[in-house]
Amino acid sequence: MAFAHESERLFAELLDFYEVAWEYEPVEFVLAWREDGTRLAGFRPDFYLPEHDIYFELTTLRQDLVTAKNRKVRRLAELYPDVTVRVLYRKDIASLVEKYKLGSRSRLAG
Repeated sequence: MAFAHESERLFAELLDFYEVAWEYEPVEFVLAWREDGTRLAGFRPDFYLPEHDIYFELTTLRQDLVTAKNRKVRRLAELYPDVTVRVLYRKDIASLVEKYKLGSRSRLAG
């Protein structure tokens, strides 16, 4: 499977190792609409864990981009209060890499 970033591949490997069912970017949530009702902005979390009914968004980006992503997650929570999304930041992913011996932290650069 083609992932957008190496951190996503590492997370998928961890989920597979522990036999946790997951889907990659299965749905896009609409966050804003044009006046005619068509989609203006959306957000597609990286992973969905159906057995746990939770979405994960991974980010290893620069702080200014992380801020925009956090804004989208807050907007999603406002519009879809029954949807749970957790954001994993670079430090969270690095901790997982170390704890579960998933490989080099340098694979997270980006």
